Amino acid sequence: MIDAKGIDVWACVPVKAFTGAKQRTASVLTPVQREVLAATMLEDVLAALAGATRLAGILVNTIDPVAAALAERYGARVVTEGALDGHTGAVNGMARVLAAEGKGALLTVPGDIPRVTSAEIDAVVSSCLAAPSFTIVPAHDELGSNAVLCAPPFSVPLRFGDDSYFPHLMAARAQGIEPTIVRLPGIGLDIDHPADLRAFMAAMPRVPTRTLALLERFGF
Repeated sequence: MIDAKGIDVWACVPVKAFTGAKQRTASVLTPVQREVLAATMLEDVLAALAGATRLAGILVNTIDPVAAALAERYGARVVTEGALDGHTGAVNGMARVLAAEGKGALLTVPGDIPRVTSAEIDAVVSSCLAAPSFTIVPAHDELGSNAVLCAPPFSVPLRFGDDSYFPHLMAARAQGIEPTIVRLPGIGLDIDHPADLRAFMAAMPRVPTRTLALLERFGF
């Protein structure tokens, strides 16, 4: 779909191999549980993206066969450029793909925000200004960058990590772009630590996600 501003926005999800996923939750989850959790969270994210009405398409960057199969089930296109180069490298790989094809904008979200909704995705796309522009949704602690929309895909250099939110704001301003900041509770809650699991289980209103059902089965 072409957005009302004439920009085609593509969702881009970098996905690491599920084997060894979410190691920072190892104190409360077994290796098998962590793998299942990673796959389940990704499915919740893909379902939200697939249900959004303002996206032109979805890219998933992964070499994990389970993740690739999930992506295809939800109509996403699987790419592998930069898939082994970490989160930032994978996002930049998708940006290169989109730029080479003349796409208008990149919206990157992680695969571990299972409370995200289609309405939140549409809200981020709706906030996109005419290119060049930059929209960001911070993590709940305002450290991470849980969603970033770049129009065009390379409008701002990206660098993801545990403390990327304020550096991304500065990077946008260095390009002469005033960032649009959108705070959304579903996108803002990524799951990396045991405390995040507890926050997810306590979050209100209860959203009947696959991840919630899984963690309840795990005894949370």
